[in-house]
Parts: sequence; C-alpha cells; structure tokens
Amino acid sequence: MESSTGPENQSPPDPPDALTPIPQNASFKSLFSPHKRSGYSQHKCNMDETLRQLGGLLLGSIPTVIFFLLLYAFYTFLVHRPLGKVLAERRSKTEGAVEKARADIAAAEARTAEYEQRMREARLALFKAQEARRQQMMQGRATAVTEARSRAQAQIEQARAAIEKDKQAAQEALAGESASLAAAIVRAVLTPAAGGGR
Repeated sequence: MESSTGPENQSPPDPPDALTPIPQNASFKSLFSPHKRSGYSQHKCNMDETLRQLGGLLLGSIPTVIFFLLLYAFYTFLVHRPLGKVLAERRSKTEGAVEKARADIAAAEARTAEYEQRMREARLALFKAQEARRQQMMQGRATAVTEARSRAQAQIEQARAAIEKDKQAAQEALAGESASLAAAIVRAVLTPAAGGGR
C-alpha cells in the first residue's frame, strides 16, 4: 500500500481560530506567510467541497420539493377548497337558521302580544257586559220596587177610601141611631113623669 502525499489525502490543518489571540511579537507579514496561505487554500478546497455537496443535496431535494408542491396542490384542490365550501355552506345555513329562529321568535312574541291584547279586550268586554247586566238588574229591581211601592200606595189609598167610606157610613148610622135613641130616651123620661103627675 503506497502512501500518497498528495494534497487531497493530507488532512487539512485546523483553520485559525478567530478567538485565538494573536501573539504580540507576530508581525503582519507573518500572518500571511506561505505556510498560512497553504492553510487558506486547503480551507478554500474544503469550502468548495462543502458547496459541491450542498449543491448535490439541493439537486437531490428537487424531487422532494416537487412532491411537496404537488401534494400541496392536491391538498388545496381536493381537500381544502371543498372543505372551505362545505364550511361556508354550513356557516350560511347556520346563520340562516339563526336568522329564521330570530324571525320565528319575533313572530311568536308578536303573536303573544296580540293574544295578550285580545285577552285584555275580552276581559274588558266581559267586565262591561257584567257591569251592564248589573246595571240592568239594579234598574229592574228599582223598577220593581217602584211598582211595588205604587201598588202598595194604591192599596193604602183604597184602604183609606174604604175606611173613610166606612167611617162616613158609621157616622151616618150612628147619627140616625143617636137620633132614635135620643127620642127613645126623651120618651122614656117623659112618660114616667107624666104618669106620676096623674
């Protein structure tokens, strides 16, 4: 096995550390001495190799990128857009249902208000009818009382007239009887006196 001493088989020297302090006795020219330049060229070769490998990786990743782009396109056209349409439809139907529910609630409230208004009107009409019936009953009672009073007054007047008539008849009878009684008394008084004087 032959040992090759070519530049590609030698391990590159470590690049100078940027944080390594520069010795104070080093001159500017010594920093760029030929053996330092060879390290720089070695470093440049390593960078070229890295860039070449990076280019190969990028070329190798092109099918993966294309695959992901196609996958994204398929996802967009086959899943995302139809799902968006379905969600938009659902949202519109939900909003439509909410609007319909609100309209139904408003209609129900209007019907309830109308029903309550009709109930109030019916109660008022019933109260008015009851009040009219009560007034009519009171008026009928007052009429009956008035008629009863008038009939009683008529009966009283008839009774008074009958009593007055009976009184007149009794007075007339009493006057006739008193006259005959007075004549009988006078006769009775005068008759014994005449007999005694004989």
